[in-house]
Formats: sequence, structure tokens, C-alpha cells
Amino acid sequence: MRPASLLSVLFVLFLSSCNSDKKEAKPNTETAEVNTPFTWENLNLYFLLTDRFHNGDPSNDVNFNRTKEAAKLRGFEGGDFAGIIQKIEEGYFDKLGINALWFSPVAEQIHDATDEGTGVTYGFHGYWANDWTSIEPNFGTAEELQQVVNTAHDHGIKVLFDVVLNHTGPVTDADPYWGEAWARTSPGCSYQNQETAVTCTLVENLPDIKTESDEEVELPQALIDKWTAENRLEEELAELEEFFDETGLKRTPTNYFVKWLTDYITDYGIDGFRIDTVKHVEEDVWQTLAEYAEKTFATYKSNHPEEDFLSDHFYMVGELYGYTATNGRAFNFGDKKVDYFDHGFDDMINFQFKYDAQKPYDSLFTQYATLLNEGELKEVNILNYLSSHDDGQPFDPKREKSMEAATKLMLSPGGAQLYYGDETNRSLVIEGTVGDATLRSMMNWEDIEKNQETKKLLAHYQKLGQFRKQHPAIAAGTHKLVTVEPYYFERSYTKEGVDDHVVVGLDLAKGKKKIPAPGFEPRSEVRDAYSGKTGKVVYGTVELDTPYTVVLLEKLE
Repeated sequence: MRPASLLSVLFVLFLSSCNSDKKEAKPNTETAEVNTPFTWENLNLYFLLTDRFHNGDPSNDVNFNRTKEAAKLRGFEGGDFAGIIQKIEEGYFDKLGINALWFSPVAEQIHDATDEGTGVTYGFHGYWANDWTSIEPNFGTAEELQQVVNTAHDHGIKVLFDVVLNHTGPVTDADPYWGEAWARTSPGCSYQNQETAVTCTLVENLPDIKTESDEEVELPQALIDKWTAENRLEEELAELEEFFDETGLKRTPTNYFVKWLTDYITDYGIDGFRIDTVKHVEEDVWQTLAEYAEKTFATYKSNHPEEDFLSDHFYMVGELYGYTATNGRAFNFGDKKVDYFDHGFDDMINFQFKYDAQKPYDSLFTQYATLLNEGELKEVNILNYLSSHDDGQPFDPKREKSMEAATKLMLSPGGAQLYYGDETNRSLVIEGTVGDATLRSMMNWEDIEKNQETKKLLAHYQKLGQFRKQHPAIAAGTHKLVTVEPYYFERSYTKEGVDDHVVVGLDLAKGKKKIPAPGFEPRSEVRDAYSGKTGKVVYGTVELDTPYTVVLLEKLE
């Protein structure tokens, strides 16, 4: 793969404001200037499907003669890297308080479509790779992908690449099977124990890579033919020879993928991986990937000493379908429990949160603060979400509780995964779609300009996101109820030289408020980050007059 260009070193901490509306009060979107260092436990992660986010370059909309009429929302719609770059440069993610960006896999997808029960479908989502050494041209070029990473880093946003190691893309007339040495086409997964969840195919015509194999294999003929036609066979073979000579690894299917996936770090200077289908691959494989990703990341840092916006280590978060935080660190296969945190993962996506979010605020917040500060999860992280690209049972499918959803996701302990369009009420119920296509409509940019409720919701997400980004106490602090009626809580965080304390009030009356201010020094100046109003702590309280039902109280620097 091509070497990366130098990444930029600017680290932008402070955020733009959104315009006020003369007819309806808007939350203040100016934030107090604080110098809070980034931590992965304070993750504000934005997840988007590249093809569905923003079309910045219509010239790349059709490649490989992908001209079949696809079923509704099952073909390429035009979103691309250029579109992501435009939105980063516009400050869209800055205003939301986003400090990390995850987008769908970038590898070149199968060239043809499938038609297996859901209608004609192309690999617009990125999970049907046919060549991990090439970038999907419908998304853009390698140079544009590099620009995505550079531009994100310029804005203080870390970048996670979504990686797939469990399966190849479906087999079609234009996309050959990689062969029995590399992948299996049966049996299907039955989930009776770990083996029947790992050594099997997820669905029909999705060949399962033989990650368990210790046998050395030759490259698939399909890749050799492809690289030959693209005049890069010798280059790719030379890189593989160098990798296996330097590492001493056997040429197993897994180790080829370790090379191809860690190339993303070498080539683009990314900060981490989001790992797809974790439980469908042996845990030792993830350990190997994590080990070599960390080594590659260390080499990258050594080779780029001029770059300041780098983590102390390479980050990995896993998508393990069915993982629930209340069960602790391990996942139970029935015959075996596996702690994936002990096999290379820093974080796990928490599939339980959307159910727990049905609880009242303090029950939810207390539960998660206890899990992360006192239980098995004390030394690791979890990533909460309320909707996603493949969860057919989101917290609020009809977008009837959007403000509540925002408040619960952004103020709950743990990491927050915001799915594109959560902040703009992008519909999750699209008539005429089949299966998860209903979750994957185009981003509704037009509603931000035309719909007052969308503007109000977006402003709410922006203020909560900025506050959360600047205060690690929200995601990783201890939680304490202050008063039940009106509802106030406090969060405190002290770690590695950072001392952070906040008080939050929810469902309050509009107008004058006598706000409890425990933890703030007497006579100290404090600020409500939601309204922008400031006041002085007198006898343990601060009096403010705001037109909102939310208070986000912070020390005024």
C-alpha cells in the first residue's frame, strides 16, 4: 500500500457556536475554555456509514460497472471521503464535541451485487471486502482517505478504522471464492458453544476466513490475478516477503490479515480499530492483531516525532454481539467464558445500554457509575449506544424521545457512540426497505436548515457533547445524587493530575433557579454551560435565571 503523507499537528480544543434563533431560545453553544487532556475513557465517538453521510464528489459514484437497479437503500448512494472532509472542515464534529470518528470499512468491496432474499444489494456498507490492500473507489482515493485522517487530527479528532477479519465478501460471478485453504462456506453458525459460533459462516454466501488454521497458505489466485491486472503484483509480494521475514510469523490466513490491517497504521497514521464480529474469531487471533498493531503504532510514532496528536497506545474497541456490561468483563458462550479485555481490547460496545436507557435518569446513571468504578469493569471501558447500522431494535425507533435519548447517552458514565443522524432525527423507519436497510438512509442535512425541532435537538446534542468532551467526570467520574426533586447530581474525577467536578440538573423549571453547588468552593465563580450564565457560589448554592430545563454547572476558569 502507498506510504502516508505527513499528518498535521494542530490540536483544536475549542468549539464553534451555533446560530441563535430569534423565535425560540437555543442552548448556549459557547464553552468555557478548559485544557482537558484526551482519554479513551472519555470517548465521544461519532459513527457514520461513508456512503450515506455526505456526497462530496459525485464523479466517484459509479465504479466497476455497478449499474444494476438495487433494492431500496441497498445500493451505493454517493457518500464519500470528500464529504467527510467537508463536514470536518465546516466544524460539524467540533460543534458536537466529537473527539473520535469511526466510519465504515474502507477496503475495496466486491464488484458485483447479491440478490439473496433482500433484493439486489451492493457492498455500500463496507463489510463485503474483496481486497484489503485497496481502497474502495466509490468512497474515494487513498489520498483522500489520508486527508480525512489529517483533517480530523487537525481538529483534535482521533480516527478509528473499522476492520473485518472474520469473512470475505460474498461470492459472485465477478468476485471469486478464495478457496478451501482460506475460507469455508459451511456449516452455518448454530451458537451452541464457542466452536459453533466461530468455526462457521454467519450467513449463506459469506465465506468464513479460517482464522483457526495453523497451515501456511499461498495467496488466493483471485488476488494474484487482480494484482497482476493492476500492475502491482511484484510490489505486494515484496511487502509480504518483508513482513514475514521481519516478524517470523507463519504464512497463515490470519497472519496475512495482520499484515494487511496493520498497514492501515503505517499508511495513514490512524489511532485505533473498531473490530467487527469479535466473537466469531478466536480470541488469540485478536491478541495477535493487537500485539502487532501496537508495535506498528510505536514504529509510526518513532518515524513521525513531529506529530503531537497521538495516543499513548493503539486503541481497539470490539463489536461482540450480545455483550452486556452487567455481566462483567467476560462473554459466556455456554461452554466457555472469554474475557476479550485480556486479549487486546480496550473497550467493548455495550449492547445492553439501549434497554437500560428505559430506566429513570438516576437509576441509569447510578447503575453505570457503579459498574465502571466499583465492579469488574473498573480498569476497562465500555461504549454505549442507542442506535446503530445493524441493530433492528434501537432505543427510540420512531424518534419520539430524541431529547431524552440525547440526555441519557451523553450524560451516562462510559463512552458514547453517536450514530449519524441521531442528532438530527434522521428517520430509522423507511417504507419499502427490507431488513437493516431502514437504519441506513442518507443523512438528512436539509432538516437542519428547514426544521425547527431538528435545530433544537442538534443544539441540545452540541451542548451536551461539548460539556462531556471537556469534563471527564461525566464519562468516568464518581456519581452522587444531590437532590431528587428538582433532580441534581454531581460527578467528580481525579486521575493523573486532572481534577474535575460538575453538577448537572435535569427536568428543571424554566426561569429562576437556586442551584445546589456541592464541591465548588464558597464565593467561587461557576458557569452553566447550557445557558452560558455565570454566578457566584453563596452558602452552597448559585442563583441563575435561565430559560432551559437543563443545567450543566462547571467551575469558571
